[in-house]
Amino acid sequence: MQQLTKKGLFNPDEPNKSTGIINGQSSGLLNWNDIAYPQMYELYEALLSNFWKAQEINMQDDIKQWSTLSACEQDVFLRVNTQLASLDSLQTPTMSNVMDYVTDSSFKAIFAVISQQEAVHNESYSYILSSLVPLSEQNARFDQAKSDPLVRKRNALILEAYEAFRSEPGPETLLRLGVNSIILEGIYFYAGFAFFYHLARQQKMLRTSTMISYIQRDEMQHAYFISQFVRILLQENPELDTEENRQYITDVIRKAVELEQEWARTLFEGIDGIDAEEFEGYVEYLANKRLRQLGFPNLYEERDNPMPWIQVFDDGMMNQTKSDFFEQKSRAYAKVSQENGFDEL
Repeated sequence: MQQLTKKGLFNPDEPNKSTGIINGQSSGLLNWNDIAYPQMYELYEALLSNFWKAQEINMQDDIKQWSTLSACEQDVFLRVNTQLASLDSLQTPTMSNVMDYVTDSSFKAIFAVISQQEAVHNESYSYILSSLVPLSEQNARFDQAKSDPLVRKRNALILEAYEAFRSEPGPETLLRLGVNSIILEGIYFYAGFAFFYHLARQQKMLRTSTMISYIQRDEMQHAYFISQFVRILLQENPELDTEENRQYITDVIRKAVELEQEWARTLFEGIDGIDAEEFEGYVEYLANKRLRQLGFPNLYEERDNPMPWIQVFDDGMMNQTKSDFFEQKSRAYAKVSQENGFDEL
């Protein structure tokens, strides 16, 4: 199997504009005005325009409201929070690991931003927990996330690809890592997000849902960037564009959909107002989006979002603005356009 090589930090005899995103020539210097894929600067700017910190959101209203949630709602809230945190915990080191093997300095910069944003997401889940429950309960919930058989089964799909790349960093393992990262950021988080938005539509835990909307906005852009990375990887390395790898992409996304649907059925049991069958259609709707981003046809019957109540929090809506409920101001995100491709969502 072909391996990836780490470039030296500075290679003065090589061009500044990289000759390939992997195993290419690159001096290591980054001039954003002279990069191989100029659209990457648009993505970089879009990611930076999302900068936020967990402490921007005042949790006092949610702290007051916490005791009014049912025991079932509190249980699911804590389970979802720590299970999402467990997934984000994997992303920061994984994105940093990928960065070491990417030749193109503009891609390195974007992976660095994504790694940092994933660390912010992880902190945000901890910030929410620290506002609501004591440390002993937080630790117990993180232990639950580690031991839950269904969560372990979901995470195993991702971990297998991530660990394969760590053991053998090659073009094919990088391709598979990329696809599984899209699954993590573009499919796996959404059942958890749906639960928090379900509370928000009942005017419950609005500060938490604000934080979740910030996280979702970031994850949507991460999934889009990595889908473009995968497409360029296949384009620059046509030996990777095999029937076997295309079948892998379809199969692993189908498996992820099944696992997310299975998790959602157990998660939403006892929660009034979230229809499990409707959510299963929503996951398939998301999977079709991610496949289209990769240049693949739909895997499932084409449909509109089958959960219309979540529309206010949908990716398309969040292309417009994010609202800071604490400061009561609206900060515009970078506008989407045909050029940066977010309209494909």
